[in-house]
Amino acid sequence: MQKQKTINQEISLKGIGLHTANKARITFKPADIDSGINFVRTDLPGTPSIKASVDSLLSQEDSPRRTSLGRDGVEIHTIEHLMAALAGLSIDNIRIELDNNEVPGMDGSSVNFIEALSESGIKEQDKERRTYLIKEPIFVEEDGSTIMALPSQEFRISYTLNYNHPFLKAQYLELNLDSGIFKDELASSRTFCLENEAQDLQHHGMGQGANYDNTLVIGKEGVIKNKLRYQDEFVRHKILDLYGDLYILGEHLKGRIVALKSGHSLNLKLAKKIDQQRKRYAIAGIGAGYRPAESEGFGIETIMKILPHREPFLFVDKIIFLEKGKRATGIKNVTINDYFFKGHFPGKPVMPGVLIVEAMAQVGGVMMLSPEENRGKLAYFLSADNIKFRKTVVPGDQLILEAEAVKVKSKTGLVRTRALVDGKVVAEADLMFILA
Repeated sequence: MQKQKTINQEISLKGIGLHTANKARITFKPADIDSGINFVRTDLPGTPSIKASVDSLLSQEDSPRRTSLGRDGVEIHTIEHLMAALAGLSIDNIRIELDNNEVPGMDGSSVNFIEALSESGIKEQDKERRTYLIKEPIFVEEDGSTIMALPSQEFRISYTLNYNHPFLKAQYLELNLDSGIFKDELASSRTFCLENEAQDLQHHGMGQGANYDNTLVIGKEGVIKNKLRYQDEFVRHKILDLYGDLYILGEHLKGRIVALKSGHSLNLKLAKKIDQQRKRYAIAGIGAGYRPAESEGFGIETIMKILPHREPFLFVDKIIFLEKGKRATGIKNVTINDYFFKGHFPGKPVMPGVLIVEAMAQVGGVMMLSPEENRGKLAYFLSADNIKFRKTVVPGDQLILEAEAVKVKSKTGLVRTRALVDGKVVAEADLMFILA
């Protein structure tokens, strides 16, 4: 399993923004496990921070032809080349301080970021890296451009570029991004624009910091005042952009991405669709990214590595016993602070029976997904039979939740569950899961 990574030490770069022409100093600093990629505006009062995530994206209407973040009026522009570098180096956690509103464009590629971050040193952290596997096909399109995301055990991007321009004839390239080729095959490919659109872009406030050194300007006869680093540099840069845009998800991807003439707008639509799928599966299923040892007991932090559930819908505080694929026992401490007591019932607090069943199902899900053959699957709660509630559960009770496999096949599992308080059964049910 791959470990999370950050950098060893602080390092800085200076440059101007490709779109704003604002001068900026960018400083990279190590960050803690699970902290993610965070941009910090050191030039603003309170040094506000914005996490690189789908929820922080600015719309393409507000920030066209680039990928930008915004929150509460604070903005960070043109992050895609830096995000591609972080993805290429498998950096999960980093603090990025910036004293202006746009990431320096450098030479229009990712290579300067790769060099600086490599010089600072990359170190592994003591926690498994987050990975999301595309579960089912996703398709997005706009204005004749399309992208598909397909399930795969590798992360591959194939891109077809086709402009109505004599020098930009059709180019196609497919790369396996799991193979560590980013530095050699993509990092130094530069951004580009057509000569006949450059003036219009600048008239509309874009490309103010672009020049012939940091942008490949394409005229009728070819690249103006510059030379290509690759024969197919244009399609390579499009893959670089797509790679950086998808890293906004904050996780390493497993899937095959097939793109036709896409740009930032469509790339980010795909990222949002993947995020929606990820959230849907997290709500519906129980994840299997962590494998505790046989008979190992563990607390809430480890449970949250296994289950996608979070407050207020996580009803297991501790697992005290696990026999993989056979039996598991968990604990739920019931307190007056549990949110459901506010309405169930005022003056007579009683834990809802359906939540007791959910707590038993969560323990059953951990047990079902623990064998190695179920690695990477999800357990969907399919049905509940023989449900019996024998005693009310009130604040101060400690639920002992027991789950035992009755019949487990490759795709389904029947689990017998019980909930006890002070050694007495308060609820029981036979729960059916489907593994997918």
